[in-house]
This record gives sequence, structure tokens and C-alpha cells, in this order.
Amino acid sequence: MSELDVMGAPRSDSGHPGEKLLQVRDLSVDFPTDDGTVHAVRDVSFTLGAGEVLGVVGESGSGKSVSSMAVMGLLPKTARIGGSIEFRGRELVGLSYKEMQPIRGNGISMIFQDPMTSLNPVYTVGWQLAEAHRAHHDVSKKAAWAKAVEVLELVGIPQPDRRASQYPHEFSGGMRQRVMIAMAIVNDPDVIIADEPTTALDVTVQAQILDTLLRIRDETSAGIMIITHDLGVVAGMVDRVQVMYGGTVVEQGTVDEIFEAQRMPYTVGLLGSIPNPNMLGKRLTPIQGAPPSLMNLPRGCTFSPRCPLAIDACRETEPQLLETDRSGHFARCHRSAHLATIENPQRLFAHDEIGVVENPASLTAANPDIPVAESVEAVEARLREEERPTS
Repeated sequence: MSELDVMGAPRSDSGHPGEKLLQVRDLSVDFPTDDGTVHAVRDVSFTLGAGEVLGVVGESGSGKSVSSMAVMGLLPKTARIGGSIEFRGRELVGLSYKEMQPIRGNGISMIFQDPMTSLNPVYTVGWQLAEAHRAHHDVSKKAAWAKAVEVLELVGIPQPDRRASQYPHEFSGGMRQRVMIAMAIVNDPDVIIADEPTTALDVTVQAQILDTLLRIRDETSAGIMIITHDLGVVAGMVDRVQVMYGGTVVEQGTVDEIFEAQRMPYTVGLLGSIPNPNMLGKRLTPIQGAPPSLMNLPRGCTFSPRCPLAIDACRETEPQLLETDRSGHFARCHRSAHLATIENPQRLFAHDEIGVVENPASLTAANPDIPVAESVEAVEARLREEERPTS
């Protein structure tokens, strides 16, 4: 089975047929520099269907954003792009800027990380949305303004007709992010790429933004590709997960399989670094070491220098992305079969706690049955004694 067979149809409860909108095969992106070539993306393949949400996760520098920028045709001219990117059967690799213009923002749109730098501060929000709509549709200014107000209402902006006449600095961070979503959907695109759409937003606003994206997915049948570091976001809203490391895909499958039955040690370590309410007062369990240099990639598996299961084969030959013991679940790992036999793989990354002082209050919150050495009254008395000025 090929790598493209990894991506099945979206979950049936989405109510959409799963028409293949975006198909990426063996995508590679290199950046020549004076010091050498940066292999930012290597051998990446995936598909995205209508009404489907694909989550892309991984450490910074793993190639997530670069692969999405390649799809949008927004990479600098110095970038060397290989492989194939097909949108509705049309090859995008090699198209000129003019040929990409009707596709970018109309067929495929993108929500960028920082709305404050993506919106023009000297134009009203409504004007910017209207101009984005007029760039792809032959409509009057009045009709474009009406469309701008319509999409602002769709993304949950209160009083959209009044807000459309305001400038970006008059919006809160969460509302500016909604404006960016409105910008992405103003032309009813088939594919929406969301690059860290909830960065620097508080938890309640994050939930509202993600709910808005899912509502748009349900109403327009758009396929959504969400790039994020937040594994909680992935668990709550995506259909399938693509884990990237060292510029390539190391594991992919349904969200349930990735969270419950990892077949790549890197994914195990990534999930193990999530804060756990049952471990209050204790250190997180990080993956030891640092990601590889994309200019000087190690021989063999790129994760082998940090992997607790690495053997000689891992250090000599880079594994292919192959199907695991679970249908439709793929991993780029020589030890995936062995990993499947480990009952608690999280223990692979456990290490001794040195100099950790546990907080009794946090431990009590995690387990109310744990006795606390000091009562509240005793703690308060001790604090008062410590704050008393010395003679």
C-alpha cells in the first residue's frame, strides 16, 4: 500500500462525501544557503477531503508551516520544490505567480498566526474583506461590502455592520483572529489552512475560534488543515493526525489511533510531554536532546539520537513510512512492531526527578485522599511569622 493510501475518507458523522480536494505526493522543499542546503521538507505525502479536518503536529522546525506555504505557493523564489501538489486534479507545483493568483485565497485560503501583522492597520476591516472578495469576483463595491458584513457575522463578530467600519487596532486579539478567519472564507474556498490559529489567545477564546472553524466546515464542506503545537486542539477537533519530525512525516493515522496506540517513539514522547492533572506538582517528562539540524541531518532515522529504542539499523538506514499492525495507521519506524508490544510506552521517556519539591496543595487537588502535613491554619500562621519584620 502506498503512502497516499494512509488518508482515508473523513468520519461519517461529518455528513460529507469525502471528495479528495488536495493531494500531496512526495513533497520536498530545499533552501540553498551559503553554509549548505536546508532540507526543510522531505518526502511528505497526504490528502485532504471535503469536510475533513487534518491536524499537523510536531516541534518547531519540523516542516509544518513550510509544507503549508508550499501548498499556497508562498515560498521565496530561492526555494527548490519537488514532488506533486494537486488541487482538484490540477498540478500546482511549477505554476507562475499569475497562474496561482486565482487559486490562492479563492480555492485554497490560509489563516496566518499573527492577525496584527496580517491585517493592514490603515484600512478598515470591512474594506480589506471587501477587497479580498473583489479580487476574485466581478461584483460592485456595495455587494462586496455586504459580503464582508456577512462573513463577519458568520464568524461571530457582534454588530458586524458597525464593526466593518472599524480598524484592526479597535479589535481585541480574539476578534482579530475571527477577522482572519472571515478573510479566509470570504471567497468560499474548498481548502482552509490554519497555521496556529489559537496562538497567544486565552482558553475561552481558543474554544470559540475552534468552534467557529468547525461550524464553517459543517456549513461549507471545506477541508481544513490545522497546524498546531497544542495537542489538546488536535484531540478535540481533527479527524486525522500527521506527526512531523526532521522535515518529514513520522506517523499518521486517525486521531484515536495516534492518541491511544502510538507506533513511533517520537509520538510517544510528544504525547508524554502534555501536562497531566494526575501529575500536579511534578516535572513534565520531556524528550531528551534537541531536534536535528535540517542542514546536517543524521544518518538513518532522524529521531535515533533521541530515541530510547534505537538500534544499529535505526542509525544506519532511514525507515520508510509503512503501515503498522493497524489498518490505515502508518509509521516511519524500524521498531514499530516492538513498540506495539510495550504495555506502557510512556515509561520509555521517564527519568529521575532531581531537586523537585512537590507542592502539597497541588497533590491534594490531584488526590484529595492524600494527607497534608500542614493544616491551612498552620500555613497561615507560618506565613505571618515569616512576614513579621525583624528587629
